[in-house]
Amino acid sequence: MAKKQFKCKVCGYVHEGAAAPEKCPVCGAPASEFVEIKKKGLFSDKNGNPYIILYSTVMVVVVAILLAVAALSLQSRQYANELNEKKQSILQSLLASEAEKAGMEVAEYAAQEGISYDSYIKAYVLDAEGNATEDAQVFDLLKDLGGSFAEGKFPIFVAEDGRVVIPVTGAGLWGPIWGYVALEGDMNTVAGIVMAHKGETPGLGAEIATPKYQAHFVGKKIFEGDKFVSVTLRKGGATEANIDHEVDAITGGTKTSDGVTAMLFSSIAHYVPYLEAHRAAATASEPLPAAAEVSNAENVENNE
Repeated sequence: MAKKQFKCKVCGYVHEGAAAPEKCPVCGAPASEFVEIKKKGLFSDKNGNPYIILYSTVMVVVVAILLAVAALSLQSRQYANELNEKKQSILQSLLASEAEKAGMEVAEYAAQEGISYDSYIKAYVLDAEGNATEDAQVFDLLKDLGGSFAEGKFPIFVAEDGRVVIPVTGAGLWGPIWGYVALEGDMNTVAGIVMAHKGETPGLGAEIATPKYQAHFVGKKIFEGDKFVSVTLRKGGATEANIDHEVDAITGGTKTSDGVTAMLFSSIAHYVPYLEAHRAAATASEPLPAAAEVSNAENVENNE
């Protein structure tokens, strides 16, 4: 049988045995002055390290479980919000210029015109040759657009009026930059652009995300004749000789401007086969110039 410990309340003497002694051998106190010493468990001391470690571990596990449950329950809503944000950005690239002319916000203008993403735009995925197939999972490709490009999958969005929107991705000064470039039906003229960033410098590189700066791209050309040249952000200002293909770089944001230039060229370059094919088709479908009308007087004169 395990021995117990009893402590004398008078002198502090500790006795080991099955019961307290009849009399304390030190001070002579009777057995009634002895109390049993209860052994404490490993976690009985709330100020001890074992208890603190156990408590912290349990709390971390509980919080992690709660966060995981919350994340899973909100996942569908979060995806819906991200999807809607992408759709609105695509619409904005197409309608921002028109909305500005009408003196309206894009959402207000779209509502007035009865335009929505689902009714106005179809999504396709191109291969390296520019062949298009409809793909319901096209927005999944936007989650890692650089990886999609590497796999030879190129998402594109075609508006009802023949304009197209091309997603672009690249690197700025402090992190990733991305956006959407809308082209007119000639597959050459920029109809609008929307850009965003992860963490460019406010007031400098972050200007790429402002509508005021994005408006500079409207009307620019990505082809010079039959050659794809994209749009360049030029430090010191766009040159008159190349005004169709240049935009003023951001003052004090040279690295971000260079990043945008590289992003536009490298991303849009993947779509050149598709753009060239549609440019050629548009040219072939253009009616031949009408023969010049000749007046009766000129006919008489010619006959004479």
